[in-house]
Amino acid sequence: MALAAFVALLGACDSGTRQLRVVTPAEPVDRGIAEDMSELLADGAKVSIQMTDAPLSEGAALDAVASGEADIALVSNNLPFRSDIATVMPLYPTVLHIGRLEGGGEPFDLEMLRNTTIYAGAEGSASRHVFERIASRMDIGNDEYRYADILEEAPDVVIVFSPISAERVKEVQEVLSDFPDFQLSSMGKADDVGKGTIIDAALLLNPSFRPFVIPLGTYGEMTKEAILTVAVDKMLVARRDLDSAIVYDLINAILRLRPALAARRPGLFQQLTDDFDVDRSTYIVHAGTQAYLQRDAPSVYERYSGIAEVVATVVIGLASALFAMIRIFKMRRKNLIDTFYTQTIALQRSVDESTSPAERERTISEVRRLQSEAFDLLVDEKLSADESFRIFITLSNDVLRKLEESTVPIRTSDA
Repeated sequence: MALAAFVALLGACDSGTRQLRVVTPAEPVDRGIAEDMSELLADGAKVSIQMTDAPLSEGAALDAVASGEADIALVSNNLPFRSDIATVMPLYPTVLHIGRLEGGGEPFDLEMLRNTTIYAGAEGSASRHVFERIASRMDIGNDEYRYADILEEAPDVVIVFSPISAERVKEVQEVLSDFPDFQLSSMGKADDVGKGTIIDAALLLNPSFRPFVIPLGTYGEMTKEAILTVAVDKMLVARRDLDSAIVYDLINAILRLRPALAARRPGLFQQLTDDFDVDRSTYIVHAGTQAYLQRDAPSVYERYSGIAEVVATVVIGLASALFAMIRIFKMRRKNLIDTFYTQTIALQRSVDESTSPAERERTISEVRRLQSEAFDLLVDEKLSADESFRIFITLSNDVLRKLEESTVPIRTSDA
């Protein structure tokens, strides 16, 4: 049946060298991507990938990673949070396709999920998880819907997460060539984002979602107008305790292979960049991923070097100012002691042979006054007890000695 083949295509999309074990995905497209990565990483990469024997659903894949049966897995970003799982990197977006066998092309309405037969992927898939979360919020009981096996019967509603690539679009168009009535339902107009419509409610209640527009004509007659829907990333996840250096090397290796992966899966890896975004990650970010994303961040020295330069400049400036102040202070003291030099020498020169004894006595008193004043200034720390001060004391004492020697004989003769 053409419808069964189409939904099978979308359902398939739902989802020294260190060797890592990756859980084999249950969905064919995800499994093919994992095989491509395993093959490409085998060519000289620091990290290689070995796929497990049995394919597992996304929920079971997380259990296998957490238990140590595998190291990494490829899962949708809208699965429930687990503290034992860490995000390595997003790989490619998967887009929510909502299709109806009858009434296709009409806007999406949550009431269309009541009393209907639904295909929402395999048990444990991202598609099944999203539908069950919607059903729980709308109080849709288990008796109000029934899951359909697409290979056995045609469901009324199809809810499937699928990546959009040129290869997949071509296959879908070939399948639907003889089944023109099946169309995708839109969650509004392309410019309805941010206007409080159902798309905003979906984004608010599901932080890992982002708005996505399937362009007009992408799936031929099935998209007669642009389809507004949501997308969620397929994430590469690992155990929290997986070596950070290995995760760092794995990210480097995958990004190095980006051109080869894009060539094998056209249109699928165009959003995979060196600085990928993990803000919407359901799980904590692995330490190795954080190290990779911060690889170009400045080191502690670089981060604070600017501050250190400012501090050093300020310190040098303050030291220079202090040194200048000390020099000025010393200069003031030197100028002050020079005043005492000048006055002492002037007093010495004012005395000669014609000077009377009384004038000599006044000169001696004046020199002693200068000495007393100098000592007072020394006590007040306005002069320093340095070589200049000692020179002044020596000079003044020498002047006093000479004046006193010339004065004593005169007093004796008078007596």
